[in-house]
Amino acid sequence: MIVLAVATFTDLRSRRIPNWLVLPFLLAGFFVSGWLHSWHGIVQSLAGLGVGALFFGILCWMGGMGMGDVKLCAAIGVWIGPSQMLTALVLTGIAGGVIAVCWAIVGGFVGEMLSGTGELIFGWRQRRFRAHPELVLNNPSARKMPYAPAIAIGTLVSFFSR
Repeated sequence: MIVLAVATFTDLRSRRIPNWLVLPFLLAGFFVSGWLHSWHGIVQSLAGLGVGALFFGILCWMGGMGMGDVKLCAAIGVWIGPSQMLTALVLTGIAGGVIAVCWAIVGGFVGEMLSGTGELIFGWRQRRFRAHPELVLNNPSARKMPYAPAIAIGTLVSFFSR
């Protein structure tokens, strides 16, 4: 919970999730899994890392997610394993959607958000799995929402709902 709180704070403040936070968290997850569950724990941690890194890695590759978010999800996957990571990812998506809608309402750009969402959903065939040229993180004029709060909410809800 402390790592998620610090990641959320730093992402809200600077739009970055630092390596000094995520990498020790990831390594500690492998250590604890191996200590508690031997090789089975390490295999589960590797699978959880793969699920988190693969899903958010694809989003990063498409330009919609930062590498800090990818590393945070991979590290969370090390701690919670693949099956709970899938649940956390679904809940993270729901939390991210709710946060994005609230952010758009408060910011007064609901129409722009809906238009961009429609373009992402229905325009992928024309782009052939390439990133949308305007709706990517490296576009200085694009609106960027820090995603660590959604990751934290999705992870904590998945953890406490078990």
